[in-house]
Amino acid sequence: MPIEIQWTDEDPESGERRFLCAEKFARVWHFKWRLKRRTNWTKGLEPTKEMWEHVLDSLKRRYWRREGVSDEDVADVERILKNWPQPRDEEE
Repeated sequence: MPIEIQWTDEDPESGERRFLCAEKFARVWHFKWRLKRRTNWTKGLEPTKEMWEHVLDSLKRRYWRREGVSDEDVADVERILKNWPQPRDEEE
């Protein structure tokens, strides 16, 4: 069953609001974005750690409401965040 999570944030280049979407289909996560509500999605967005944290929070909230989220979905995103590379200044 596909999972889709949509939210808004601030575009780092222009400072404008942008719409984000994380979609899991066939066990693979894809991220996409757009600047206007009724335009086509731009695929291939490279997710940041903050994006993954938002996805994890959304999955946990949906899990408790039984909205098609499994233990495996939550564990997959937790694993991604656990293995996220730390910047050099945070390692010490």
